[in-house]
Amino acid sequence: MASSGAEPGDGVLRERLAVLGSPIAHSRSPAIHSAAYEVLGLDWDYGSRRLEADGLRGFLRSCGPEWRGFSLTMPLKEEAHRIASVLDPVAEESGVVNTLLRIASGVDGVPRWAGFNTDVAGLAAAIRDAGLDATSTIVIGSGATAVSAILAARRLGAALVTVLARNLEAGSGLAERFRGTREPGSATALEVEARGLESTAPPATLVISTLPGPAGDALQLPARITSIPLFDVAYDPWPSPLAERWRAAGGEAHPGTAMLVEQAVIQIRVFANGDPGSPLADEDRVRDAMQHAAARSL
Repeated sequence: MASSGAEPGDGVLRERLAVLGSPIAHSRSPAIHSAAYEVLGLDWDYGSRRLEADGLRGFLRSCGPEWRGFSLTMPLKEEAHRIASVLDPVAEESGVVNTLLRIASGVDGVPRWAGFNTDVAGLAAAIRDAGLDATSTIVIGSGATAVSAILAARRLGAALVTVLARNLEAGSGLAERFRGTREPGSATALEVEARGLESTAPPATLVISTLPGPAGDALQLPARITSIPLFDVAYDPWPSPLAERWRAAGGEAHPGTAMLVEQAVIQIRVFANGDPGSPLADEDRVRDAMQHAAARSL
C-alpha cells in the first residue's frame, strides 16, 4: 500500500501510532484503527503500550520522527492536556486530551504535540445514533470521561446534568465548573448539579456511566434508576456488570463500542488531516470497517 505519512516540507515519514494507557491489554483501538487504515490505503502501524501518567512526558520526549501520534486512555488524559503545546477548543475547555498529534520539534529536538479531545463528539454521535434523549442526563462518575460526558450531553441539548459520584467533592467540582456554560451558538445555559450515589436520582431521560466495567458490579444505585436508558462507556466485558443489572431490572443498556468507533473516526481525521472537522475520504466505508472490527474483537 502507498503511504501518505509524509509531513509537508520535512521529508520525514511519520507512520507509527499507538494507544497508551493502563490497563491497556483490553483495548480494541489497534483493531479498529488498523481496519480504517486498510480502507484508506495508509501503510501505518498502530499498536499499544502500557503507560502510567508519571511516565508519559518522558516517553513523548523520547519518540523518534517515525511517531505520528497517539490515542490516550486512562489514566493519561489530564496529563496529556498538561503536556500538549497547543490545544483544540474542546480539549481547552474540558481539560482532557485523548489524542496527540506530532506537530514539530523544538530547537532542542524535543517533539511538540497538539492535543485534541475527540471523546465529546464521539460520545454525542453515539448517543444520537442510538436514538437516546439527553434532555435531562445523569452522569455516573467524576473523572476525565465524566467531563466529556457532561459536554456531550450539553452538545445534544441537555438542560440539566446531574453528576452522581462516590467522591461528592469531585462531583461538586464538576458541577461548579460547567454550571452556566453554553454550547457555542446556543443561548441556553446548562444546569449542573452533583449528588452522592446513595441519594435519590432526579427524573431523567438518560444515564451515562463513565466508570470502568468492573466498577459497576457492586455499585450502590439510586432506586428506580434502571428504568432510565443507560449508555455505558464500558465495552469489555459486554454486557458490563452495570448493563447486566440494568437488563435484569428490565431496563435498556447500550455499549460503549459505538463511542469507541465514533471518537476514533475523529482521531483518524486528526492523524490524516490534522483537523477533527475535516472528513476522511469515503468515511462511511471507513466507519463500517471499524464497526465490524470492533464487533469481531469483542
